Amino acid sequence: MIDLGTTLGSVELRTPLIGAAGTVGSVVDFAGVADLSLYGAAVAKSVSEEPWEGRPAPRLAPSGLGMLNSIGIQNPGIEAWVEQVGPYLADLDVPVWGSAVGKTAAEFGRVAAGLERAGVQAIEINLSCPNLEGHGMFALDRDATGAVVGAVRQAVGIPIGAKLSPNAEDIGAISSAAVAAGADWLVLTNTVWGAGIDIRTRRPLLSGLIGGYSGPPLKPIALRCVLETRRVLPEVPIIGCGGVTRGADVLEFLLAGASAVCLGTAHFDRPRIAGKILDEVRLLMADHEMTSIRDYIGAVQPW
Repeated sequence: MIDLGTTLGSVELRTPLIGAAGTVGSVVDFAGVADLSLYGAAVAKSVSEEPWEGRPAPRLAPSGLGMLNSIGIQNPGIEAWVEQVGPYLADLDVPVWGSAVGKTAAEFGRVAAGLERAGVQAIEINLSCPNLEGHGMFALDRDATGAVVGAVRQAVGIPIGAKLSPNAEDIGAISSAAVAAGADWLVLTNTVWGAGIDIRTRRPLLSGLIGGYSGPPLKPIALRCVLETRRVLPEVPIIGCGGVTRGADVLEFLLAGASAVCLGTAHFDRPRIAGKILDEVRLLMADHEMTSIRDYIGAVQPW
């Protein structure tokens, strides 16, 4: 019998798939589209302290094999989120994690406290959104990363994970700062900076010009981040995130050192893709004569 269960420290997941923030809505609405029982957890869209309007259209655009986005983290603010979403979380057939974002470390902490009050089971700290107007990315600076993670760690008693950026010059150093400040696991990674231009209109594909690029082309970059961080922090749980569309992608991230993977951009093309991916994982495991998905974690072999 094939066992798809895995762990992130003390947190047990029934499958290695995690619905990525920004691709499964509040999770409550995604429940009407997909089978949540196929996921080990699902991360609700990032929430800030006050309501954010986000950027004007166009905010999404296809680009090659991937996708550009510049949403700007549109959300109703934490108080409205707690009131509107919180009451439904306990009825969902998946552990729901909240995603906190803010402009200061203290803000992150207050949002995280609100998410915990709403009933989420873990907090993902969004240190790496590329679409915050006039604000640098926390995940590019060790001190800023540590300050935010530390503020969230003091604010909540549930597990926390730091979502970092592939744009970081030294992902190992940023990861170390996040763990030292109290992160229970790392999410590697978020989108990479990207842009596109319509040659007919001569206008950028996104209203904000620069946005986040995601999809299959991101996978080699995210894998590199996982491998580098695993080398520096071999005992720290990692969630691989970037370009997962097949069962083979899942196993590749696990071999690199991840304990679970986020499924993100693929949801926009095929919301029910999780079932297909898990079926492929089971077939590959049977072909490899493997019974536990945990046996793949960090098992990449040197030449």
